[in-house]
Amino acid sequence: MQDPEERHSLRFGGTSGPSSARFANWAVIGIFLILAFAAIASARDFLMPVTMAILLFFVFTPSRRFARRLGIPDALTAAGVTLTILALVAVLAYAASGPLNRAAENIPTIRFQLEQKLDRVRESMRDIQQAAEQIDEAQNVEDEDGASAATIKVEEESESTMETVVKLTPQLMGQVLFTLILMFFMIASGDMLYLKIVQSFDSMGEKRSAYLALREIEDSLGSYLGAITIINACLGLAIGLAMWAWGMPGPVLFGVGAFALNFIPYLGAIAGVVIAAVVALVALPGLFWPAMVASTYLALTALEGQLITPYFVSRRLQLNTVVVFLAVALWAWLWSVLGMVIAVPVLVVLRVLSENIPGWEKFGNFLAAGRPPALQASEESGNGDPGDDEAEEARDLVEAGAGAEDEPSARKATRPFVPDG
Repeated sequence: MQDPEERHSLRFGGTSGPSSARFANWAVIGIFLILAFAAIASARDFLMPVTMAILLFFVFTPSRRFARRLGIPDALTAAGVTLTILALVAVLAYAASGPLNRAAENIPTIRFQLEQKLDRVRESMRDIQQAAEQIDEAQNVEDEDGASAATIKVEEESESTMETVVKLTPQLMGQVLFTLILMFFMIASGDMLYLKIVQSFDSMGEKRSAYLALREIEDSLGSYLGAITIINACLGLAIGLAMWAWGMPGPVLFGVGAFALNFIPYLGAIAGVVIAAVVALVALPGLFWPAMVASTYLALTALEGQLITPYFVSRRLQLNTVVVFLAVALWAWLWSVLGMVIAVPVLVVLRVLSENIPGWEKFGNFLAAGRPPALQASEESGNGDPGDDEAEEARDLVEAGAGAEDEPSARKATRPFVPDG
């Protein structure tokens, strides 16, 4: 006599056991991921500035810690960092405002010149155009009324786009202000955030591992973003000089744009080449010189992406290019342009976490360009006295590591708290 569970298993051609449990677990994980992505996408107006503020907090915390060793209060350092970022944004905006205003004033002339260039291209492709027109006539694709309606629709869409930009500007400014204020409070709070995170773990070994992971995130983000910022600044200078040499209008704007666009992996360089080619079609005669301008832009960005960045960015921070591309596409879908900017820094953070969380080694190997170092058991174990107060232990650990300059120094400074670490 078979019990109901066994009959059910035989009826559906399966067996109940560990495999069914694993399948159920993966189903739950899949549902959770779908809901999590939906929540991230719907809450992007709040999560985007929060994520950016957290990344900036990790980047500038070493500077805050250095200033504290010099006797400068954390609040004063936070104010200095915030005002410096505002000043840099203002300088870049002022440098770009002049060329943008001149371009806006010359829009009718630019449109006329661009139409002339396109007419020349159409004349060179007259045979193909005539064949296309014959196909259109044969298929009766559209009539004059339909063309007029399409023109009106395009104009309406252009107007709605401008209205959307005007409406989104205050929202964007509000998010930037929210990011800077949150970053200010996080930096001004000193080691409080680290202390709260470390206190949430039980044993002293876990507390120390968590603290060292935070310090490693500092070092990795600082090294990566610092190197990328310097490289992008040099690229912007090179592109600005190249555009000036080719006689392009607004070379300063091209340099600033190249600096900003290159923070977006892959798509930023493509957008820069397209913009340079379109402007060159208007500003330079013929088609040869615009092609040379676009080729120059493409060559400089290719040199930066294929040789300079891989050479100067630490091998430990290099990521799987396929994963980077997919992450950029995913975050672009979730959070638009800003999502593409933060995609790689978020991957850097995940890479560091995968090196410090047991069981994440395979995930870290998937993210990395090479195999990450194996976790050592001694880093995950500790002999903390159960009778000690956990909050005081965490405070002593954080304070001991606060005087270290980098993660290896922090590891050495905190070693006495875990005798066998």
